[in-house]
Order: sequence, then C-alpha cells, then structure tokens
Amino acid sequence: MYDLVLKGGRVLDPSSKLDGKQDVAVEAGTIARIAPDIASKGAKQTIDVSGRVVTPGLIDLHAHVYEGVNRTGVHPDLAGVLAGVTTVVDAGSAGAATFGAFPRYVIPNSHTEVVPFLHICRTGLATNPDIIAESSIDLDETLDVMREHKGLIRGIKARMVSPALEIMGMRMPELAKRAARESGTKLMVHIGDTAKRYDPNVIRKLLPMLDQGDILTHYFTANPGGVLDANGKLVPEAREAADRGVWLDTAHGRMNFSFDVGRRCIDQGLLPHCISTDLTVPGRANTVHSMVEIMTRFLGLGFSLPDVVTMSTANPARALGEEGRLGSLAVGRQADISVLELRDGEWTVNDVVGAVMRVTRAVVPFLTVKRGKVFTPEWGPRPWGWEPDRVLAPSAGGGCC
Repeated sequence: MYDLVLKGGRVLDPSSKLDGKQDVAVEAGTIARIAPDIASKGAKQTIDVSGRVVTPGLIDLHAHVYEGVNRTGVHPDLAGVLAGVTTVVDAGSAGAATFGAFPRYVIPNSHTEVVPFLHICRTGLATNPDIIAESSIDLDETLDVMREHKGLIRGIKARMVSPALEIMGMRMPELAKRAARESGTKLMVHIGDTAKRYDPNVIRKLLPMLDQGDILTHYFTANPGGVLDANGKLVPEAREAADRGVWLDTAHGRMNFSFDVGRRCIDQGLLPHCISTDLTVPGRANTVHSMVEIMTRFLGLGFSLPDVVTMSTANPARALGEEGRLGSLAVGRQADISVLELRDGEWTVNDVVGAVMRVTRAVVPFLTVKRGKVFTPEWGPRPWGWEPDRVLAPSAGGGCC
C-alpha cells in the first residue's frame, strides 16, 4: 500500500500544528498520510522511529557545496542527506564565470536538493579574496547567467568584506541589488568583515537597501559591520529591516558567530528567522560541524525545540519561496523528512571568538527521507560521531526543549 511507513515517532511540525506521537506514510515520493497507528501491512518498508523526533526535512539556508570546483566546498550529500538535511542552499560559491559545473556535475550527482545563489563576483569563491578589482564584477554577464538558469538560481550573493568595499565602496552591494532586482530574485548579503578593516558603520548604509524577502546572513557576527553599534545596541536600521520583511539568518561559519552578540540581539528583540551552518570543508572539521549541532547551540541559547525546528524548516522554505513544497509535513507534500534524536547529557559548544556554552541536550540525525528515499547518516564530523564535546564534570548549564 505504501512505499514507507515511519512508526511511533514524535511528529513535530509547528507550521502544520503537529506535535505528538503519530506515524507518517510515504507513497511515490510524497506524504500520503499522517495519523496514529497507520497499518504497515503491505508497506514496502517500515521503520520504527519510536523515541525520535520526526520533522520536516531540514533546510540549511547557507552552506558551500561546490565540491571539486572550490577547494573548501563540501559534497552536498555530506552536508545534506547523510547529515539529516534534505535541502542545502549554496550561498554564492560560484559566480557568472564559474557557475556551469553546478547544473552539469554537482546537482546531477547529489541526492540532496541544492539551491544555488550566484555570487556577484564573476569567479565566486574560487579565490580569497573574491573581489580584487572593479572588473571582478560584470553585471551584464551576471544577468546573462541568471537568465540562462532562470528557476535554478534563486538569488544574488554579496559579501560586505575587505577588500571589496575598499575597492568599490557601496557600489558593490548596489550592483548586487541591481542584479537581484533585474533578475526578479532576491539578495543575500554577508555582513561582518573578517579582515576588520572597513568602517563598521557601513551597515547603516547597507540595511536600507534590503527589501522584503532579501536575506541578511551572519547577523550574529562580532566582526565590524554587524548589527550592533559600539555600545552593543542594535542600530535602528536593523529593526526597520526586520519589520520590512528582511529575513535574518545567523549562519555560523568559521569566523562570524558570537554567543554574546547573539544574546544581545535576542535580548533586544531581534530574533532570528533562520539558522544555518555556512558549512565548508575546514568549517566542518574545526568549527561548524553540522546543521544538527547548530540546532543544539540554539537549544542552549534558550530557544524551544519547536522554535529551532521552525528556524530550520518552515522559515527557510519561506525565505526561498518554496513554502508550498518544502518545510512542512502535510499530505500531498514532497516527502522530505528528517528523523532526529534528542539526547540528554553534558556537552560544550563553542562560538568563533572562544566563548564556551554548556548544553544538556544535543540533536543527532537518525535518518533522512528525501523525495521518499531513505538515507542513513554517516558516522559524523567528529571522531566520536555527531555529539558535541562532552563535559565529564557535572554542570548547572543547560538547554531547553
């Protein structure tokens, strides 16, 4: 009767107002039924997920998966279905001169769905720094590639970093915004200058450029150009941008995530819509590790499990304009499902500036369903698997469910 039945899990999808023990049946790559005690007789495959949390397929809104083209690109499946994630947004690894390998080689060889953004720099992130001269941007070429791959490329990526701003000033993000507007897509902007060279007040010029639906990524950054002023207060343009409908994404990465900045933003009422990894090869090895560990960090910051699921599923789906297909569990929807374990224990997680936070709950992938096909997670990014660093001594710290 069904291709797959997931039995006995806690089905958690705030977007569909689901939170309780139910079964999920899948047929022909779509969700066929969600109900208690679905008969599995005749099902091609039945998996007992008792004690696990069944959520919509996780969406990583900011990662880098241009493996084999850029040195730091992770294979999409290592970031995706083998890590509990069903959809990965590549946040501008490629530019107009380098995009061709995505539709020819990367996407056809990935089980994970890859949603690419196009870097405003012609060569993308093939080199660092990316923009080294005004000729690094060719608006006409960028628009040609956007037209050629209309429907595949979902937006333009710009990075507010040195030396791009020293070379071009605000003309760089202005060109990126023009490319997004003329292509009918959205703009994703990286904030936080890791070289720490440019005027931090440039954020006040940038934010008014962002329209409803644009994405501000790395807004927990402690680097110059973030949303906090020198006194740790939100610049007024940040709240105005959020009120205008700009999506706020935390995007961890190797150098742009601070617990202190995050807490200050949260305490002042600027809450994230989306959480993501900014995953790269060195980031996976040293700092970021996985989308599930990002979820663990936000449990530790005091968010509830339903909040964390929403920031990892429904909200990124809406940010991509894919809320009719991705990000929720409903009959008739594409069968993208993440089955997660919520483990109790004592762990520590780090930000990129050396702060350590203790948590008592860790999120670990159990299995992934993408378009109805089942994938088992690989071992994990650490020698011991998916869990963060364990604390041996008792601790009063903790997270929240």
